[in-house]
Amino acid sequence: YMHQIRIHGRGGQGVVTAAELIAAAAFKDGKFAQAFPSFGVERTGAPIEAFARIDKKQIRTREQVNNPDILIIQDSTLIDNERIKRGCGGKTVIIINTAKEKKDIKIKGVAAKNIYAVNATKIALATLGKNIVNTTILGAFARATGLVSLNSLKEAIKEKFKDKGIETVNKNISAIEETYKQNF
Repeated sequence: YMHQIRIHGRGGQGVVTAAELIAAAAFKDGKFAQAFPSFGVERTGAPIEAFARIDKKQIRTREQVNNPDILIIQDSTLIDNERIKRGCGGKTVIIINTAKEKKDIKIKGVAAKNIYAVNATKIALATLGKNIVNTTILGAFARATGLVSLNSLKEAIKEKFKDKGIETVNKNISAIEETYKQNF
């Protein structure tokens, strides 16, 4: 079964990097994976999306993800945008960065048990010192879906950020570990 993931955020929030890290971690877990952005006018602050796929066999499709199994929303201000929720169904898992409690989040057509609310902003500010949630929210992705292991995610972060120095690597690893421990 191919798992299709769509990530929404705003320009400058590292949406594409999040998709790449998911794919890299899945590959490290021995799975086939792909990640790619939605091409368009990517401006800082403008809503953007990226996609990832994970499967046990080779992935041949290259089209955008229209019916996601997992939807990651890095910016809670986007939740009311109907475009964000397109293609979601009763089985879609939604991981959202929000300060709200899970019980306060209602998404038409999506089962409450499939909504994971995590305050990735709070964790990012505490561990990274800035509001960049793209890596932070991936700890919740790993825990909620089991599609990538926490260890492979750490390895993907080490590779992706090695040029930014060990401090940046360690802060991002701390952020995903903290998010992974959260009660959703």
